[in-house]
Amino acid sequence: MDNWWRNAVIYQVYPASFQDSDDDGIGDLKGITSRLDYIKKLGVDIVWLSPIYESPQVDNGYDISDYQAINPTFGDMADFDALLAKAHSLGLKIMMDLVVNHTSDEHKWFQESRKGKDNPYRDYYIWRDGKNGENPNNWGSFFTGPAWKYDEETDQYYLHLFAPQQPDLNWENPKMRHSIYDMMNWWADKGVDGFRMDVINYISKPKGLPDGKKADHEKYANPEPLVANGHRIHEFLQEMHQNVMSKHDLVTVGEMPGVNVTEARQYANFDDKELNMVFQFEHMGLDGSDNPTLGRWGDRKASLKDLRANLTKWQEALSGTAWNSLYWDNHDQPRVVSRFGDDSTEENRVLSAKMLATMLHMQQGTPYIFEGEEIGMTNAYFKSIDDYVDIDSINAYQQFVEDEHLIDSKSMIKYLGLHSRDNARTPMQWSSGKNAGFSAHDPWEHMNSNYKTINVERALADPDSVFYYYQKLIELRHTLPVITDGKYQLVAGNENDEEVYAFTRKNTEMTLLVILNDTAHDLNRHYDAPKDAKLLISNYADDLGDHLRPFEAKVYSY
Repeated sequence: MDNWWRNAVIYQVYPASFQDSDDDGIGDLKGITSRLDYIKKLGVDIVWLSPIYESPQVDNGYDISDYQAINPTFGDMADFDALLAKAHSLGLKIMMDLVVNHTSDEHKWFQESRKGKDNPYRDYYIWRDGKNGENPNNWGSFFTGPAWKYDEETDQYYLHLFAPQQPDLNWENPKMRHSIYDMMNWWADKGVDGFRMDVINYISKPKGLPDGKKADHEKYANPEPLVANGHRIHEFLQEMHQNVMSKHDLVTVGEMPGVNVTEARQYANFDDKELNMVFQFEHMGLDGSDNPTLGRWGDRKASLKDLRANLTKWQEALSGTAWNSLYWDNHDQPRVVSRFGDDSTEENRVLSAKMLATMLHMQQGTPYIFEGEEIGMTNAYFKSIDDYVDIDSINAYQQFVEDEHLIDSKSMIKYLGLHSRDNARTPMQWSSGKNAGFSAHDPWEHMNSNYKTINVERALADPDSVFYYYQKLIELRHTLPVITDGKYQLVAGNENDEEVYAFTRKNTEMTLLVILNDTAHDLNRHYDAPKDAKLLISNYADDLGDHLRPFEAKVYSY
């Protein structure tokens, strides 16, 4: 099996928000199938589908009630088979979202598990006695509140790191593990081409489930330091590889909050015993609040110096030993052009979207594009908490504004406008028509109000659009091996530049010099390149040499 995914580009589809085919206001599989030609036109290789399984949708499908059935809102298995066949006919591969840290509390395994302590499925989940009438330990849920839910029927508590309706699976149970592997093989036999694994580094819980360290002002301890990268995680992933991945030609990526470069080298190293690559979040945490209690809820902008240092660390640390996932956006993150770019004017939106795309796509790893990123979609900046749908955003507002009175409503609405996951989940903007061509029905999530000017129809009609810039970046990755195998190196002296990011990629045949102005003003910088260097791609029509215009991005080859 070759490493075909190393020069591939992945496009993430959030099914509920991509295309509605039956006008109920929710995207579906037939809608995705109808848009595969558009995805193919962009030039990507793999389509990653966020969860499409049967689910009560407490956490937008990341609470799965049946791993081998399709959510009826999205269609049925025949619709999935048609999507898979159409994708394969276009040369596109399909990557499924795999959520196996937890299930829905409506999953048959959990329904059986809660029936009694002697039920064969009891040990599929993590049940514990309380301590003095309280929770088994002091862990908090990532969605606020405690990480334990009391069950009167059996007088025990079950663990849920996320919503109470998302009980954690017990990976210590080999029977449960092999139930998961059987399900994965079922999908692989059906023809899917890979798995993106949700919070997969949380599956190995610590022995004894000890209390976590709790700050004085906190009611519950953050469990991440205890549950991330646990003592049996590599054993579990190697067993999964042996039982599933070794039997099929699959691409695998693990979403791993809290992972560092040393750990990533173990998960995604080139011996091919665990995963192909990992999602890490360090660059996503650079603009968190100055108040640690608020986590990501703030209005601090990440500095170029911090961003460059972090990207460089990962490029250098994994070079030759493991593989990077390259991403700005996904269903859990705000829109990159609003976050790291500048959406204050139309000109700056287009220029900074292209600049950020260049920064990412010229690095080593497998790039991910989230639906709408390729046309420069922005944050929605909703004005009221009533406009928000995401459970995480609503819970945070409830906690910090209404319960703890840490911040006022106006500030929290501003922070939600910058960081809420709803920013990524507004419907895809296909046209300037009703509901942006997404649906004839009012969508499940409010539209972004700027869809009349930012949409696919307009992008495809403009040869200078963000879309065609992404298309060219993808084409370059497919045709220039240096982008896949070239060594990454910062230009000497660039380490502390607060305004420009400059690096090279070099193999035995070619060198690329990448120059990125991360500001909205003109600058002058000189970088040595041979006089016969070719301008490979740029977000301006001409080249002024050492003079850099706002958000200018250019790549020379020599």
